[in-house]
Amino acid sequence: MSENIENPTIPVSAENFLAFFGVSSGNLPNVSIDSALTVPAVWAAVAFLSRTLAATPLHPFRRTDKGPEKLRGKLSIVVHENPNPEMDAFKFRQWFWQQVFTGGRGLAWIERNGQNVEALWPMDPRKTTVKRTAGRTLYRFEDKEYPAADVIDVPFMLRACGLKHYGPITMAGKAIQLALAMNSYGSNFFAGGGVPPLALTGPLPQGADGMKRALADVHRAIEAAKNSDKPLFPLPPGHELKPIGFDPAKGQMIEARRFQIEEIARAYQLPPVFLQDLTRATFSNAEQQDLHLVKHLIGQWAAALEGEMNLKVFGRMNNGRYVKHNLDGLLRGDFASRMTGYATSIQNAVRTPNEVRALEDLPAHPEGNDLLLQGATVPLGATAPAPTPNKGQDNAGQP
Repeated sequence: MSENIENPTIPVSAENFLAFFGVSSGNLPNVSIDSALTVPAVWAAVAFLSRTLAATPLHPFRRTDKGPEKLRGKLSIVVHENPNPEMDAFKFRQWFWQQVFTGGRGLAWIERNGQNVEALWPMDPRKTTVKRTAGRTLYRFEDKEYPAADVIDVPFMLRACGLKHYGPITMAGKAIQLALAMNSYGSNFFAGGGVPPLALTGPLPQGADGMKRALADVHRAIEAAKNSDKPLFPLPPGHELKPIGFDPAKGQMIEARRFQIEEIARAYQLPPVFLQDLTRATFSNAEQQDLHLVKHLIGQWAAALEGEMNLKVFGRMNNGRYVKHNLDGLLRGDFASRMTGYATSIQNAVRTPNEVRALEDLPAHPEGNDLLLQGATVPLGATAPAPTPNKGQDNAGQP
């Protein structure tokens, strides 16, 4: 029985899939960060995740008897506004997360003045060496060593040694390699006018020189037809051109490229809709994918950065100080839904009117700092108080 792709003895992987169709793995392109970013799905995943996390507000707080209190001063500026004199918070955190979602690790050095944090500076993970000396982890960057207590370190996934890491582009290299190969094939196919490889059949001249002349004549005829925008060109009598290999439609190239989007989405744990693949998106499940994104992806990466900053910026004995992302903005619905939620939170003493106004960037109201509760809610079995008579009326209701 002839072998086919459904034969269980043939491993299904990127190399074997292409080898079945006569393409050797040696012809596959090498995968690097720069080449991987030329795949639209990888570019979209890295850009979307890094920008989303960079745009999520991050504030320092202190726990008090009255609840969380935002910290002010230099620390608030470093964490929320300008981590250093050369970068604002969005640019710094976007760059930081780009390193996580490409090479697999984000690093930043904490500049201190005594016990005070002065700035956060980016460290290029490709130029940083992580080692453990006398039980302590050290980071060597630009000929200087930094203790782990002064370095914010968020790896995509650590290796068993606890020092090295796995990167998403490296681990998804085979899927990205296949996507690059399909991109290259598609561009070459259409750059050649959409003409597949052809075989010339019929009585052919004898000898190598005669064969070369015949092929050159046919090639010149095809090129002349393409350049003149004429669909016809002459062939010698009794000869015929037949396409060989797979054209994109028969080779299911469109379906294969869509499948590669799903594969790359799996590598980043992203719902495909956020890579602009709407084939399975509906009005009913789009909102659920938003919830999935925040609960199972953005929230986890936010917690990773918060944990590092809480430990490294404030130390183990942090005196109740911590940093926290505000993920409410990612779940921000349409105007009607927001107003309904705000009204419910105000009427049930969850938020004050001024807290709600601050979420909509509205100025505070002088009388909007009190918690309010609907007065119609009473214990079960209680009776409502009798109405008080209006002034100027007797018990009979006569003026």
